[in-house]
Amino acid sequence: MARQLERLTAAQVRRAKPGWHADGGGLYLQARPDGSAYWYFRYGAGGKRYHSIGPAHTVSLADARARAQACRLLRIDGNDPQVERAQIRAAARVEAAKKVTFTEAVDRYFANHRGKWRSEKHAREWRKTLATYAEPILGRLPVGAIDTTLILKVVEPIWQDKTVTASRVRQRLESVLDFAKVRTWREGDNPARWRGHLDHILPKPREIAPVEHYRAMPFNAVPAFMAKLRRRDDVAARCLEFLILTATRSNEARGARWPEVSGDVWTILPGRMKAEREHRVPLSRAALAVLDRIERQGDFVFPGRGGAIGDTAIGELLGAKDGTVHGFRSAFRDWAAEQTNFPREVIELALAHAVGSATERAYWRGDLLEQRRPLMESWARFVGGERGKVIDLKKRA
Repeated sequence: MARQLERLTAAQVRRAKPGWHADGGGLYLQARPDGSAYWYFRYGAGGKRYHSIGPAHTVSLADARARAQACRLLRIDGNDPQVERAQIRAAARVEAAKKVTFTEAVDRYFANHRGKWRSEKHAREWRKTLATYAEPILGRLPVGAIDTTLILKVVEPIWQDKTVTASRVRQRLESVLDFAKVRTWREGDNPARWRGHLDHILPKPREIAPVEHYRAMPFNAVPAFMAKLRRRDDVAARCLEFLILTATRSNEARGARWPEVSGDVWTILPGRMKAEREHRVPLSRAALAVLDRIERQGDFVFPGRGGAIGDTAIGELLGAKDGTVHGFRSAFRDWAAEQTNFPREVIELALAHAVGSATERAYWRGDLLEQRRPLMESWARFVGGERGKVIDLKKRA
């Protein structure tokens, strides 16, 4: 005997008491104690699977029957109504994702990763490169539609003449597109990836733009420069003198704050270090003398307008043939290697460089502060013109 269909009437649906009410063919109305009612298609062995059709106040009896019929047809074809719905929703999400533009994806990536940049300046520079080179071409396009042809349209015109910038743009494009894929805004391989993809199309950056290191003053010329510098009586000169004596980077020395100095140790916090690790600097007598000459005006040791002194102010103290401010670190490194017998790890730690493998660093937590004291004192004597007075570790032992 065939199962009876369409058992319920519209009036019965309106007046249904709490419980399950069969309309036939797997269509059920579930009336709930709170007065609400929902349609379900029950199927599978013993009718233990429930596929929601919708609330009775929105889906009429006729609509519920039509939807139940569609479910029965799916079952005849061997399909599952719930799986079918999941696929439809997934397809809808893909379509919605296509509406996320490249600029929106960049903004979301930038907001989520804001804390990883060492400074506000680096963050602005990262965002500006994409705004300048990528967004005029990709900005309004769906992030899911970006392919290799479009990536090349961004980087190829600047690959030869602005190689370093172009390489950074490519790397940032790759990061944003990876982010977009994880967010399900796009599918497939990353068209901005280098290895195994763009490296077959574009020449390697180092082949067309060899790495140029910062120009450095020869270490033998530093004492004469220091003597000239000490004849000046301004904040910029004192900052550069302090930078040379401590072998630190420009932003580290310029951003020095009085609370960071305790006795003869200057502690630079992780947020101001390139490697994002605390760096303690043993201050030589000459470095302490520089601090003694500075009049305290707020937190910054070397104040400028609205904060620390600017990079340009100390850079202007160098002539065209004097190299760069950063080059004094190279001068220190060359002097230490060629003129002293201090161990390599002591010299490298003085420059806040990582020493040894990752495993070694995991077990070695010290910074050899005491061993670095004679090194920095020797450097101070050398740049002060006291040649031949390098502290000899072998004699100290």
